[in-house]
Amino acid sequence: MTVKQTLSRAREVLISNSIEESSLESELLLRHTLQIDRVQLYQDFDRVLSPEESEEFWRLIERRLNHEPTAYITGHREFYGLDFCVDPNVLIPRPESELLVEKALYLAQSRELRTIADVGTGCGAIAISLALSLPQVKVYATDISTAALKVTLVNCQKHGVADRIYLLCGDLFDPLPEPVDLVIANLPYVSERGLPQVNTYNFEPTVALNGGPDGLEQIRRLCNHVGERLHPDGRLLLEIGQGQSKAVTSLLHHHLPKANIEVIPDLSGIERVVSLSLLPD
Repeated sequence: MTVKQTLSRAREVLISNSIEESSLESELLLRHTLQIDRVQLYQDFDRVLSPEESEEFWRLIERRLNHEPTAYITGHREFYGLDFCVDPNVLIPRPESELLVEKALYLAQSRELRTIADVGTGCGAIAISLALSLPQVKVYATDISTAALKVTLVNCQKHGVADRIYLLCGDLFDPLPEPVDLVIANLPYVSERGLPQVNTYNFEPTVALNGGPDGLEQIRRLCNHVGERLHPDGRLLLEIGQGQSKAVTSLLHHHLPKANIEVIPDLSGIERVVSLSLLPD
């Protein structure tokens, strides 16, 4: 079969098995099999796959039909226009988390940021995106998982920022050596009851998703201590789940009653990021 025929057949198979974005997923898996980019894929539409290439591609399709995420199959995920290595030790970066990066960069336009802490860094997508855009900033990236930090290190080296991102293993703020200007956190916020729907096939690490009985277990712990870990004029950008904004803003108001707090929606209109400023804007 040619590249074009193979893609067409793969799309049909994925659609019949209710796999969303079948065209994109087929293309990503075939590009991974052939080790080519998107331009070359379309230039080689009439190329006939070798028996070995065909066998490998359909093996990957079978893994996808078993609901293994494409990012884990290929070992890559794009985030904020950058390519990141991922494996089952880290959560797959979501497009909605790019809002954290956008808001941090917007903030950096109006005030000097010297230090940033990315709490619960995972594969390092947020920390690295910021380090590349803000070369003058010292970035701390913390995670409780040593296995996750190994992936973070690979990505830091891949993007040439290993000398400017300090990887720290520990629980939330515990490994942070100093207060910072900005804390960014994308912590587990799925409730235990909702976990089976989000991680039905148990491919992603449960520790990166499970937010406890109400989804706020880790967020609550962060809110309890964030004021101690920020400079007097510090900021917090915190990703939250749908329907959690009222509870999270109440928590922050309780601990930091004089802070300015704003809730920012994502492109779908879902309240996604809580922004806190210790000083009035």
